[in-house]
Amino acid sequence: MAHIVVLGAGTGGMPAAYELRAELGREHRVTVINATDFFQFVPSNPWVAVGWRDREAITMPIRPYLEKKGIEFIPKAVTRIDADNNTLELVDGATVQYDYLVITTGPKLAFDEVAGAGPEGNTHSVCTVDHAEKAFADYQEFMKDPGPAIVGAMQGASCFGPAYEFAFILNRDLRRRRLRAKVPMTFVTSEPYIGHLGLGGVGDSKSLLESELRNNDIKWITNAKVSRVEPGKMFVTEHDDTGAVRKEHELPFKFSMMLPAFKGVDAVAAVPGLCNPRGFVLIDEYQRSKKYRNIFSAGVCVAIPPVEVTPVPTGAPKTGYMIETMVTAIVHNIAADLTGKPAKTRGSWNAICLADMGDTGAAFVALPQIPPRNVNWFKKGKWVHLAKIAFEKYFMYKMKTGSSEPVYEKHVLKALGIERLEH
Repeated sequence: MAHIVVLGAGTGGMPAAYELRAELGREHRVTVINATDFFQFVPSNPWVAVGWRDREAITMPIRPYLEKKGIEFIPKAVTRIDADNNTLELVDGATVQYDYLVITTGPKLAFDEVAGAGPEGNTHSVCTVDHAEKAFADYQEFMKDPGPAIVGAMQGASCFGPAYEFAFILNRDLRRRRLRAKVPMTFVTSEPYIGHLGLGGVGDSKSLLESELRNNDIKWITNAKVSRVEPGKMFVTEHDDTGAVRKEHELPFKFSMMLPAFKGVDAVAAVPGLCNPRGFVLIDEYQRSKKYRNIFSAGVCVAIPPVEVTPVPTGAPKTGYMIETMVTAIVHNIAADLTGKPAKTRGSWNAICLADMGDTGAAFVALPQIPPRNVNWFKKGKWVHLAKIAFEKYFMYKMKTGSSEPVYEKHVLKALGIERLEH
């Protein structure tokens, strides 16, 4: 009997546990370890930050749902990974032995790289439900005395979609409340141009998103590096296409949501030879560590090089479909290894995303993620807004029922008119 430990219980870790159980059967042991005892559907956090969702709608306790499937659960942080001895050390001093380790921790949020940034500083975040709730609490106070707002993504960020989402959701909510006229909005991003998305653009994303920002009276600054954030003031250096300083900005604000750069979590980043300098797991084409053959990884915590060099550093996103295929590849490759067969299954480097924009939305498909592409498609419409609502409900249903059915392959691709993608 092998013991497979999944480290992290997010949108990669929970499906990984369910798929492992379905594929391997009860003769093997599956354990999930997570720092918190609840699952959160992170894509809904922008809605939480303006009060369109509450915590109960997008979270659930982990233990009862895993136990129904015969999966063990340990709600404790891992402080050290002894990869040479296949051992995890927990925050309370306990240890856990594993035969295979699947790392799906997500990122460490690098707010500390910009002085004054983050929920403990002067900007908000929608990266966790706790951060989104704090943002909503301050947003309620902001509405009593509205003023300038800044939304965007800092240098080194790799997940730009939620920044655009929040800008348009905030815009829409303020209009509903008849407060938009009192809130000048600026979108500040490290992208070299609007709609770059860490992907070098997708289809007509540049002109479409520029048009949406312009039509909604949202100014923007690209190639932006935030040097520091003080109470009510953000200091931003705007660069030109060569990386030279073009302009220094001192932007006043009363409310701000800025996505940070990501790093690997401490326990993972500290393992010798496992990660790159930012702490992201170095993997081969089979999602397996290049140094430790019984360690696999999926999701935001894996190392993917930027699509291109940009004047201000940007990273490449890991979208939901990509993560889903990474997880499935890991499960099949562990199953193969258990029977003495070589790894053959590869995750997809295709990017598919549904982004809400308040009362409309944008969807994009980049196949493969890194140009040149076979498919380079970006569309806008109210149907995307409705599709994301439906996707949220279905994903939460999947987590509560323990379904191992691939959400994107079975539902999202069909909704986009794509029957199948080659991995």
